[in-house]
Formats: sequence, structure tokens, C-alpha cells
Amino acid sequence: MLRKVEDRAPRVVAAQPFGPAAAITRRAADRLRAGHLWVYRSDVESLVPPLGTTEIQPGSLITVMDSRGIPLGTGLYSSASQIAVRIISNEAALSRPAYLEQLRERVIAALALRDDVSPESMEDDSCRLIFSEADNLPGIVADRYNDLVILQLLTQGTAQDDVRHLLTEVLSQRLRPDTGGITLWERPDPKIRELEQLAHPRPGPLHPTTTEAPQLTTIFTINGLRLHFDAGSGQKTGAFLDQRLNYAAAARYATGSALDICTYQGGFALHMAQNCRQVTGVDASRSALEVADRNRELNPDLPAKIEWIEADAFELLREYEATGHQYDTIVLDPPAFAKSKRAAEGAMRGYKELNLRAMKMLRPGGTLITCSCSHHVPLQEFTEVVSAAATDASRRVQLLETRGAAPDHPAILTLPETSYLKCLICRVG
Repeated sequence: MLRKVEDRAPRVVAAQPFGPAAAITRRAADRLRAGHLWVYRSDVESLVPPLGTTEIQPGSLITVMDSRGIPLGTGLYSSASQIAVRIISNEAALSRPAYLEQLRERVIAALALRDDVSPESMEDDSCRLIFSEADNLPGIVADRYNDLVILQLLTQGTAQDDVRHLLTEVLSQRLRPDTGGITLWERPDPKIRELEQLAHPRPGPLHPTTTEAPQLTTIFTINGLRLHFDAGSGQKTGAFLDQRLNYAAAARYATGSALDICTYQGGFALHMAQNCRQVTGVDASRSALEVADRNRELNPDLPAKIEWIEADAFELLREYEATGHQYDTIVLDPPAFAKSKRAAEGAMRGYKELNLRAMKMLRPGGTLITCSCSHHVPLQEFTEVVSAAATDASRRVQLLETRGAAPDHPAILTLPETSYLKCLICRVG
């Protein structure tokens, strides 16, 4: 007999003395016991409000328990997101003061890790300081660009003043305390703010270095190249710091004439310009290309001739393939094609088309550097789609390196979503 399953909200059951709680399915409980950190809304069987109340407040700390009532830990509750709970501790019924103390310790540990894996030098003064679940700090991201730090509070449980004050205190004290310090801005992700139903943060910096007009721009350095950063514009928190070491790898492999598809503000293009005679950077965003050109001006010693083209990547590659354009090096670094599991199939078609056309345009012995930042497309599937493109292009492709994000973007082995960036460096025969 067929039975229709109706969409339903989690049941609200009688309050319990240990405070707000959520009972979850066996599947979700098994996933948490295996080390995953998220509870999806569809896996919540019932919600238990605190005594004397009828609902759980957005952003509350909530005990997660299995269907038998056995506690599994404490998490940050969201009343709006499809990720209903983000686990922060294996301890049940964690109090807010205990959470804040834990938060302080974990922020300090995250900064210590960056001192080890991304120490500040003449070559690099920028990195990701905090990477959400990967640093056991769900809902918090912080990126540093020289003397500017950009903070994102991405959940109802972290976009709160007590968290802001703690992060401001720790970051301002520990980053360059003897050299003028840093300016700290909170910059929300508009899409996530809408999904989480978060208020816009108050205007102005969380921590200014001066009482005069607060600093919004700076020049930062990665791999010895100087780049512009503007806290009031651009994607994400600014530059794509996760590609830092992949930029450097591209510079080592690049030769001759190079094409950088989806160049954004010129990250791969400018790095390849150190060793190429000609580099073309392509992006659909005029404003991004204007920043790329300003970045070029910051690095006048680059030997390559550089041009920027405003165009759709797919349309341009079709045109270039049809007109016989040839290159020695091609970089493909598109935005995330698969922002949900349902979009993964279409994403695979997009990745295949880009790689197929790029392979056809590479001279024999040329280098293809192809990337995906879609966490819904695992490395194995991405590699398979590049392999299928090689078959259709009738090219012999040697995989030279399989790379990921820089180590200031660590991944948690039990949370595959933190291992999102793939970068394959290939020799195309």
C-alpha cells in the first residue's frame, strides 16, 4: 500500500527540567555519533521548550537527544535554517556562560593554528583566521587582510552581542597589539542573513584603530603579490584566500600564453603573469575586472602582457574554440555551480563543458588547472567529469597534482562539507 508522507514541523512536547531540547531521528543520531555536526530540520522529531514556555527562542543553546532520550550534546538552534542545530559540545545542557568561555578558548586555538600554518611574513600578511565548523566554531568566519579583519556571524546563535564582544576583545588583543592593531568589521552574507532571518549589524567597525573615519580599504600581500581589498564591496569576505597556495602552484606550472576563466579580481592571472608572456583574464563582472586591473598596477614588475575581458565564460569558450584560439595554460575557476544537492546534476554538465572546451584549446603538452568549490560535488565525481571531458576531447590527460584549500581552511574528516575546494593540475597531451 502506498502512503503519502506529509511535510510536517517538529512536534513540540512537554517541557523538561534540563532546558530546551530536540529529539532527533535514529539516522541523525548515528550521524552525530560518527562525528558529523549538523542536525537537519527534517531529522528533528520533536522540540522540547524550556519550563514555563511554549517555544524555543531562536539562537538558543539546545540539548540534542536521540529518540530514546539519551543526550548527544549541545548545539546552536536555528528557527529558520534547514540546519536546525549545529553541535558545539558533546556535553548536554551547556550554559551560555560556559559556551562563551569555550568560544574564547577555541578562538585562541584557531589563531594559534594560523601562526603555525600561515605565519605572517613579507610574502603573506593575510589568511583565514576562523573557519566555522572546521575550527569547532560553528557560525563564525573571520578573514584577515593585512590590517583589516572581516567577521561573519552566520547563525542566530552567533549573531548576538555577547559573541561580538568576545570576538572583538580576543581578535583586537591578539592581532598586532604592538603595531597599531587591526580594524575589525562585521560583514554579513546577505543570502545567509535572509535564510537565518538575522538583523543587519549596526553600522561602523566593531573595533577601529582610530577615532577618525574608519578604515575600509587596505593593500594586502599573498605569495609576494600586492592586492587591493575593500571591506565595502566584493564577494564573500573579499579575496579568495582558500586558493592562495593553488595560485602559487599555477605560477610554477604556467608557461607561454595563459587564459584565466572566471578570474574575479585576477588571482590566478596575476600569479601566472610572473612566468608567462601573455595572460588573458575573463570574468562576467566588470567591477571585479576593474579591481583586477588596479591589482595589476600594484605589481608593475610582472613581465607578461595582461588583458581583461568582460564576458560569460561559456559563451566565450564556445567562440574561442570555434575560431581556433590556442593556449599553453588554461585555468578554470568558476563559482559554485552546485549550491544544493538538487543542482549537482546540472553542475556536472557545466563542469564537463568548461573542461571539454578548455582541453580542445590547449596546445599539446599544455597545462589545465581546473577547480570546483561546490561541496555537493565530491572530489571523485569532479575527477570523473574531467576524465569524461578528456575522453570526449580525444586528449591524453595526465593528472600531476590534486590540491585543495590552503591549510588556513582546514577540513574536518567527519564533516565532508568542510572539504569543498578541489584543484586538479593536469598535463594535456
